[in-house]
Amino acid sequence: MSNRGPSYGLTREVQCKIDKKYDPELEARLVEWIIAQCGSGVGQPDSCRAGFQEWLKDGCVLCELINSLYGVNKPLKGIKKSGMAFKQMEQIALFLQAAERYGVTKTDMFQTVDLFEGKDLAAVQRTLMALGSLAVTKDDGNYKGDPNWFHRKAQENRRDFTEEQLSEGKNVIGLQMGTNKGASQAGSTGYGQLRQILPKP
Repeated sequence: MSNRGPSYGLTREVQCKIDKKYDPELEARLVEWIIAQCGSGVGQPDSCRAGFQEWLKDGCVLCELINSLYGVNKPLKGIKKSGMAFKQMEQIALFLQAAERYGVTKTDMFQTVDLFEGKDLAAVQRTLMALGSLAVTKDDGNYKGDPNWFHRKAQENRRDFTEEQLSEGKNVIGLQMGTNKGASQAGSTGYGQLRQILPKP
C-alpha cells in the first residue's frame, strides 16, 4: 500500500477493523460509474483493494470525476500525472475541496492519507457514494450512468402559509396537550405533606 512497515498489537487490530468495512461489491459499482462518467480514458483498476487505491492514488481520476460533474465550469485545471508524492496528495486535496463545494458534507469526506496511504479505503468509498448520490439528486444533466446505482438525497419541502392560516392554527388546541375537562385540585394535599390514599367506598 505504501512504504510503512507492518503494524502490530492494537494498531493492527484497529486497522483490521477499518479494513473489514471495505466493500468489494461497492468497489465494482464505483469503478463502473467512474468509467461511465469520465470515459474509458481513465483506465480500469485491478479488482482488489490495492488496485482500487493505486488507480485513485495520484488524484487524476478523482479530478476528472469531479470536473465531469461540474459540466462546462470545470473547477480543476491542469490535471497532470506525477510521480511526486506531494503533487499526488495535492491533487487529492483539490478533489476534496471541489467535492465540498459541490455539496458533499464534511462528515462524508475522507482524509488525504486515507487514500494515499491506504489507511481507510472504506471512507473513500463513502465519499464517492455521497458524491454519486448528490449528482443523481441534482439531476442537472451532468450525471452519466445508471441512476439506480445511488440513492437520491432527501430534498427540502418548504411550505408557505398565509397569515390567516397561521392565526387559525393558534386557536386549535393540539390533542397531545390533553384536556382539563373535569379536572380539579379537590382532594390534593398541601405541599410537603404525605399523600393520603383512601379506600374505595
